Amino acid sequence: MRELRYREALREAMAEEMERDERVFIMGEEVGHYQGAYKVTEGLLARFGEKRVIDTPIAEEGFAGIAVGAAMVGLRPIVEFMTWNFSAVAFDQILSHASKLRQMSGGQFTVPIVFRGPNGAAKQTGAQHSHAMETFYAQIPGIKVVVPATVADAKGLMKAAIRDENPVLVLEDERLYGTKGEVPDGDHVAPFGVAAVRRAGEDVTLATWGKMLLPCLDAAEQLAKGGGPSCEVIDLRTLRPLDHHTVVESVRKTGRLVVVHEAWPYGGPGAELVDRVQREAFDALDAPVLRCTGRDASMPYNKKLEDLTIPDAKTVLAAVRAVMAY
Repeated sequence: MRELRYREALREAMAEEMERDERVFIMGEEVGHYQGAYKVTEGLLARFGEKRVIDTPIAEEGFAGIAVGAAMVGLRPIVEFMTWNFSAVAFDQILSHASKLRQMSGGQFTVPIVFRGPNGAAKQTGAQHSHAMETFYAQIPGIKVVVPATVADAKGLMKAAIRDENPVLVLEDERLYGTKGEVPDGDHVAPFGVAAVRRAGEDVTLATWGKMLLPCLDAAEQLAKGGGPSCEVIDLRTLRPLDHHTVVESVRKTGRLVVVHEAWPYGGPGAELVDRVQREAFDALDAPVLRCTGRDASMPYNKKLEDLTIPDAKTVLAAVRAVMAY
C-alpha cells in the first residue's frame, strides 16, 4: 500500500494505462502545457508527447465529437472537461452519439471513451460551475457513470473506465483532489456496480456517493461518540450500474435508510435507489426512506448561502434523527 493524493491516483491510473496500451490518449482544455487545470495531468505531456496529450480549444462539443470518432475507429480517448458543468455544451455528443452508436450500429462500432473532470460545487464558483451533473447522465442507457470518493477508487475505477469497451463518465470532485489515502500496490482495478460498506452499523443505513461520503462518515462518528444511532455507511461508487443489492441487504438489517447526495432532489439516482429499495425491502422498512440532498435551487455564490445549499454533517445528523423518530 502507498499513500497518494486523489489527483495523483487519477494521474497514475492514466499513465499506467497509457503505458499499457498505446491507443490511449488524453485531450482537453489545458491538459498539456498548463499541466491540467487541477494538475491531474501534470507531467504527462513531457512523458508521452503532444500526440498523446492534446491541448484543445475551448470548444467542448467539438473535441468531444472528435473523441467519439477516434473511439469508433479503434483509439481509446480520455477527455477532460475543465468542469462537468461545461459538458452541457457537449451534451449532444454524449447523449446522441457516444451512448447510442454501439446499439444503433448493431455492435459494429464500440465507443471505448472516458469523459472525466471535476463535478459539483467547489468553493464559491457560482451557479454555472457548481451543478452536480450525475443526475443528468445516470439516466442515459449505453453509458456508465462512476463517482469515486476515495483515493483508492480514484485509481481503481479510472483504470476500469479506461479498459471498458463502453463510454464511461468519471465524475471527480475538486474538493477531493488534495485528499490523501492508501492505494494498493500493483495493477489496482476496482469493479463497476459493486458498492462498498465504509462503516458497519445496526440502526440506520446511509447510502451516498462522491464527496458526500465525508459528511456521512463524520455524522456517523459523531452519533457513535454521543451514544446515538449506529449508522451503516455505504458508498455506491458507481451510479450506472447501480448496486442497490448491497443497500437492500443493509436495510434488511437496519430497517431505516437515508440517501445522501449533493445533486438536486428532483429525480436522479437518489430517487432511483429509493424506488428499488422500497420495492425489494418494503417489509424490512420501519420508517419511510428519507433523502438528504442539495437544495432545489441554483447554487448561490455567497459563501453562507452556498454552505446552506450543500449537505453537511449537520444536515445528515438531522436526517438521521428524523428517520429514527418514526
